[in-house]
Parts: sequence; structure tokens; C-alpha cells
Amino acid sequence: MTSTPDNSDITNSSSLNPSSSTAAPVPPLRLSKEQRELLEEMVRVDQAGELGANWIYRGQYAVLGSDKKVGPLLQHMWDQEKHHLKVFDGIVSQYRVRPTALRPIWEMAGFALGAGTALLGKEAAMACTEAVETVIGGHYNDQLRELLKIDHPDIAELRKVVKQFRDDELEHLETALEHDAQKAPQHELLSNAIKQGCKAAIWISSKV
Repeated sequence: MTSTPDNSDITNSSSLNPSSSTAAPVPPLRLSKEQRELLEEMVRVDQAGELGANWIYRGQYAVLGSDKKVGPLLQHMWDQEKHHLKVFDGIVSQYRVRPTALRPIWEMAGFALGAGTALLGKEAAMACTEAVETVIGGHYNDQLRELLKIDHPDIAELRKVVKQFRDDELEHLETALEHDAQKAPQHELLSNAIKQGCKAAIWISSKV
């Protein structure tokens, strides 16, 4: 685990790019203490969220991967989440952000949620995706509003990453709705439970 430097002047090794985690060097990033703390919290939460999403799809694919209709959909969404995580891993390193200390817990919880809902059936698996992506889409929108308040070239690039990934998550939400997410048994109960769990995970990851 990397430690967070005390000062807010960070020399970046690469510029941000939703399609690549490496690029040409950019000028040092100078932020106020409050801006630096906000950036660290955002990046830590986003990395943890993409980690959890990877393990949710891993769990779902372990159960439903052989299904000719659902399997390819899960693989497509999982591939996008793998890319998201790779990019945020690079951003964590670039900005020297302390990652969440709860990585093993999010991995286990994500896999359990993914596999558990998949075992309940295809509709429940899609209901899980619907609930998770509803929360994450809103979370990314909140972040975009905060990032608009910071005027710096690197932050502009980070906004592009967050916006692209927000759009990907909303695409997953639409996919879930198109594939009978709301036909899952006890849909409202299941959806609300997952949403509350996601919100709790976001808050915890911002602190730990």
C-alpha cells in the first residue's frame, strides 16, 4: 500500500486517457489541501467501486457464463469493468492516492453478490446490475459536478474519464433493463438491498 504525501504538489507520470493508462508526462498538479483531499477520496472510491464491479461480474459469469444468451452480455460488461479498473489503478499510482484497505473484503463481497444473484436466476442477476449501475451512475454524476469546480488541465482529463465510465455504467443499466431485470422475484426488495449496500460501500471506501 502506498502512502499519501503530505504536500499537494504531485508530479504526474502520465496524462489520463479512458483508453490508456500510460501517456506523455504532464506538468505538476497543484491543488489546495481541500481539493487534494477531494481528489484522493474520489479516486479511492472509484478504484474500489470498479474492483467490486469486476468481482460481481466474475461471480455472475461463474454461474451463467455458459448461458448462450446471457453469457456474452456478462462477458462484454465484465470486459468494460476490467478496463475501468486498469485505468483507475493507473490513476491511483499517478496521483499517489492511498487505495482502500478493504480490497479483500470488496473482492469477496462482490463475488458473493454476483454469484448469489446469478444462482437466483438470470433476472436476478440483471436486477443486481440494474441496482448497482443505478447507484454508480448517480455517484459518477455527483463526482462530475464536483470536478467542474476545479480548473486544472489534469482535472479536465479526469472528468473525461469519469464521464466515459459513467456512460458505460448507464449502458450496463439499460442492458439489464432490456433483459428482464425488473422481472426478478422480489425485485423491489432485492434492488433496494443492493442499492443500500452499494451506498454503504461507497461511504466506507471514502474513509478506509
